Amino acid sequence: MTAGETHQAIEATFRIERARLIAGLARLVRNIDRAEELAQDALVIALSEWSRTGVPANPGAWLMTTAKRRAFDAIRRDKMRERKHEEIARALDGAFDGAAEVIEVAMNDDLGDELLGLIFTACHPVLSADARAALTLRAVGGLTTDEIARAFLSSEATIAQRIVRAKKTIGKAGLSFETPRGPERVARLSSVLEVIYLIFNEGYAATAGDDLVRPSLCLEAQRLGRMLAGLMPEDAEVFGLLALMEIQASRLPARIGPDGALIPLTEQNRARWDQLLIRRGLDALARAEALGGAKMEDWGPYALQAALAACHARAHTSADTDWPRIAALYDRLRAVAPSPVVDLNRAIAHSMAFGPEAGLRLVDEIADAAALRNYAPLAAARGDFLFRAGRLAEARSEFETASKLTRNAREAAFLLARADACD
Repeated sequence: MTAGETHQAIEATFRIERARLIAGLARLVRNIDRAEELAQDALVIALSEWSRTGVPANPGAWLMTTAKRRAFDAIRRDKMRERKHEEIARALDGAFDGAAEVIEVAMNDDLGDELLGLIFTACHPVLSADARAALTLRAVGGLTTDEIARAFLSSEATIAQRIVRAKKTIGKAGLSFETPRGPERVARLSSVLEVIYLIFNEGYAATAGDDLVRPSLCLEAQRLGRMLAGLMPEDAEVFGLLALMEIQASRLPARIGPDGALIPLTEQNRARWDQLLIRRGLDALARAEALGGAKMEDWGPYALQAALAACHARAHTSADTDWPRIAALYDRLRAVAPSPVVDLNRAIAHSMAFGPEAGLRLVDEIADAAALRNYAPLAAARGDFLFRAGRLAEARSEFETASKLTRNAREAAFLLARADACD
């Protein structure tokens, strides 16, 4: 393996293992900033060591061991101010591996997963809902501040400040990174669900870069959702979110063409949709409906979105899609969880159910929303409505505008191709 290939392997491994590293280290040092520093230190050491020795058989374990050793060294240098640190130091006098096992046992919890435990811990009520989501997306999801800003329709500077303040608030409050139980866990659940879904969304539709999708993020969010469903089997919204992610993930193989270009939902080869994931999603949706009630009015936002996704999954062809039901589900979702993005998707659904002019009327009502200013999907949707209404010159202008607003190279190419089709 050449030096360049080794460097690429190290960077790829770190991207994959980063969240687990930080989660495990945060449980040890009780500080997110310090956990991020230790993870970065391990990367720097890997860049030096692996260039000489090659990539180890288990690179993730190597990084974790290296980072924990540095953490233990720091604990020693701090002269074991706390009793627990003294116990760790005594164990370290024996053998490092034994000490690591002692620490893991001492810090074990019933969640059985460090990453999910860190999400619950970071979603503490001492932080605002926005701060919790931003912090966990950065520390756990590994998203950049720019990607988080796009997800929240906010500025990068605002998100960066929000993350810094969140870390300071946790430090000043003296919070320990313990997994909540009972009512406290339930109280944090809505924030945890939001974070998991935002991680999934960044994987399903990347906000920036050369790739339209980041499947590893989708897989991690699905894994966390499945674990959460096992831990909270009586919560309808947990199963609603799981159903939503499973059904949407089923489309990933059909979303991208051989050339890497985006394939719209209406043009996808549905034979390529993953039927196992669809069955899992529909089963989870049935569980959500059984727990939440048979009527749409009784469902929470994730169950409603899962029901929307199910409409597409159950349609054998695009023409078979029950768009009036989708429009009705969006009407209800708008009442339960109002947001500019829901309004935009509702406009798209109404355009498909009742014609492009219906979509144009609804999208014009939200065009001045501050959160949608410079939002590429708004211009893209309006371009589609105009195209279908036969107003090609106006449609071309909207597609060109959308192509300039997106940060994703593949999406920009798709939008420019749609603009060219307006000639």
